[in-house]
Amino acid sequence: MLTSVIDNATELEKRFEKINTHVFNNSLDASKEVAAAVASLIREKQAQQKMCVLGLATGSSPKSLYAELVRLHKEENLSFKNVISFNLDEYYPMKAESIHSYVRFMNEQLFDHVDINAENVHIPDGTLSKQEIAEYCNSYESKIEELGGIDLQILGIGGNGHIGFNESGSLQNSKTRLVALDHSTRIAASKDFKGLKNTPRTAITLGVSKIMEAKRVILLAWGEAKSAIVRKAVEEEFTNQVPASFLQEHNAVDFVVDKEAASQLTRLKKPWLVEEVEWTNKLISKAVLGLALELKKPILMLTDADYIENGMSDLLAEKGPAYDINIRIFNKLQNTITGWPGGKPNADDSKRPERSEPAKKRVLIFSPHPDDDIISMGGTFKRLREQGHEVHVAYQTSGNIAVADDEAIRFAKFITDFNEAFNISSDGAKEIYDKSRQFIKNKEVGGIDIPELRKIKGIIRRGEARATSHFVGLPDAQIHFMNLPFYETGAIEKNPLGEDDIALTIDLIEKIKPHQIYAAGDLADPHGTHKVCLDAVFAALKSIKHKDFMQDCWLWLYRGAWQEWGIDEIDMAVPMSPDQVIEKRLGIFKHQSQKDGVVFQGSDSREFWQRAEDRNRETATLYDQLGLAHYAAMEAFVRWEY
Repeated sequence: MLTSVIDNATELEKRFEKINTHVFNNSLDASKEVAAAVASLIREKQAQQKMCVLGLATGSSPKSLYAELVRLHKEENLSFKNVISFNLDEYYPMKAESIHSYVRFMNEQLFDHVDINAENVHIPDGTLSKQEIAEYCNSYESKIEELGGIDLQILGIGGNGHIGFNESGSLQNSKTRLVALDHSTRIAASKDFKGLKNTPRTAITLGVSKIMEAKRVILLAWGEAKSAIVRKAVEEEFTNQVPASFLQEHNAVDFVVDKEAASQLTRLKKPWLVEEVEWTNKLISKAVLGLALELKKPILMLTDADYIENGMSDLLAEKGPAYDINIRIFNKLQNTITGWPGGKPNADDSKRPERSEPAKKRVLIFSPHPDDDIISMGGTFKRLREQGHEVHVAYQTSGNIAVADDEAIRFAKFITDFNEAFNISSDGAKEIYDKSRQFIKNKEVGGIDIPELRKIKGIIRRGEARATSHFVGLPDAQIHFMNLPFYETGAIEKNPLGEDDIALTIDLIEKIKPHQIYAAGDLADPHGTHKVCLDAVFAALKSIKHKDFMQDCWLWLYRGAWQEWGIDEIDMAVPMSPDQVIEKRLGIFKHQSQKDGVVFQGSDSREFWQRAEDRNRETATLYDQLGLAHYAAMEAFVRWEY
């Protein structure tokens, strides 16, 4: 039985949920809980002198689970001698030694670190001929059946609701087979393969029927990006368009999610529909703004009947009438809008999001990648500088893996041509160019670059970031390249946050002594860099918050290219005119290596400047729909109490 850190919901509160769902504060706490359940099952089977048959998943979701199981093996003597494992899937075709294979993934994440017998490990074979696959898949299922079935199946969930590689449209009685991967699945995986064109189109997957036959199932889901599909699987009708919803018919299944992945569940999104709530200011804003958007009405047009008919009669009874509540929320939202993100000098700041004093502030903008500053808050960045504040920008990582190989070679060739044109000795530069070119010719898709090539790519991104900062108006002394060590693996997979990363962040904050810090709060970043960079900022602030200068320092969080703050979360909205939107676009264009075919495109085919403009326009449209002033675009921020 799973217990939960923050999930003490009653059956009444869960009444919209058709699957037992546990909500945890974070994925690490959740993974420890699941690992304890796995370990308990293994030990129970050991006591019975029986084998424990585990169904295992790959992808980002189970990584922290496997790390905890490794810890339990090394520190608490958890043996895997009685474990037989069957993995869900494998790309096809795929060599076992490939850096992309699930054989390699499982070895690196789990099997190489525990005492499981090699003959007890089963992972679909991606090297078979197509003629051999059908017989192989039948044999794979037969092995499971001979062992009495899977005792515990671990699952993740795809953005389209797939389990294993059972994509939308899969049938509940589907067998282990070769499948064509959905376009959305391939896009999600493309970051590992450095582009969609390199991403496999097919895979071998355990069928839904074998998953449903498992004695127990635990599905893991982390992050906001999974929140919509988690709600569909848990609360909506059973459908083969969302294969994870089949689990509604399993008699022993648990969804284990963090609070971000659970955020769309009714009990968290609209808790007043499932229980009696305390109507805090935050909850009132969430309810009223959500109601106005749902009914497509300006805030001031909501009526008593609207509240009553949408499950908010308790709010009306406690805080009403509707007119009074509407005015209160309208004024609160109105007060988030400011053209003075650093505070307006000599003005009443009691209702403004920022302080008027000091009139000239020191501002530190943390940018996880070399372009997040201009993409996410370029209008605010420029306005802060134009309004006389001392603005510093800190590029936390080199961003080198996001530069295409041909772009790096083009720049390396430029250097040799430049040297030749000006009669500069070019032997060293030519050697690096030739070495890099030869490496790329033989490089495996997604392989780790040689140090010289990584350095070239880092120089390209540094130059683009500096060009953007100059475009905004910053001198070189206020441009900081941190090169946090956690990022410099050369691979998509980064190291965990380390003490050196935190120390570098502390040093910079103490050097500048800012009155404002801006940091990326975008946890939906597809390859996790934003989260690690934010954790570095949080850890640094926790360490030095007692210092005198920190008493005057406010932290503002912006979102990256992937997602925006909810309208009820926004504390400051900085409007932009049509001309300012164009200026921001020109600043983004300084990042030429990130145009016309981005390495890490994610699931969105638009270029970053298009995403930024569309998102800023959509935020402004929401304010307009709610009855406030209409602007061309808006950048949104949340003030974070540390």
